[in-house]
Amino acid sequence: LSVASVEDPVVMSKIRQNLREKHARHVADLRAYYDSEIQSLKQQLESSQRAAASEDLRKINQSLADRDWCNLCVLNRCDQLDAALSEASARIKALENKNNLLEKQVADWRERFYTISDNSKVLQERLEEMRTSHKEKDNTISRLKSKLRELEEAFEKAYKLSDNKNTRLQEENKMFQNLLGEYESLGKEHERVKDTLNTTENKLLDANTEISDLKRTILKLEAQLKQVEHENALKLRH
Repeated sequence: LSVASVEDPVVMSKIRQNLREKHARHVADLRAYYDSEIQSLKQQLESSQRAAASEDLRKINQSLADRDWCNLCVLNRCDQLDAALSEASARIKALENKNNLLEKQVADWRERFYTISDNSKVLQERLEEMRTSHKEKDNTISRLKSKLRELEEAFEKAYKLSDNKNTRLQEENKMFQNLLGEYESLGKEHERVKDTLNTTENKLLDANTEISDLKRTILKLEAQLKQVEHENALKLRH
């Protein structure tokens, strides 16, 4: 038998059924054979009682007793084989149940691992998106800073050119205040994005740690499964 056939529960069930049928036929044949022998000896004994001497009768009785003893030993051996077969069947059933339980646990852990891996991929994508957005906002802040410097320079130039341009200065000051408020708003948004980015990175690290733990657990369960399969194969060969 191949290893795959031995591991198939249907094949194992058929093998055990064939063994029990062969054993039952063997026991029936032995019983029929010894019953026939006993009947033949009894007939010989009855015929010898009428013609043989007392010494021959004693020898025949002794032979009959010996054959009865042999028959009893064979029946005891058959009972022992029945008990051993029942014990082996129970052991094989227990190993099969343990094997099925381990396979179910491995499947559950694998499903959980795949789920966490998918969540990790989603978090990674969100992290990349937030990094891209953060980079764009940094660029916007840089442009606003550059524009702010330009306005400051223009303001200084306008202030130096003439003190009579109060209206223009007020307008430029108003623009400057507006830009300053926008700059502060973008700075706060930038801080919030940084905090969100740090939180997402922490979640990603936790997910990677859990994935590593799950991988080690799966490897441990697979090792136990291989050990149980090896023990099961040894029991089956035995």
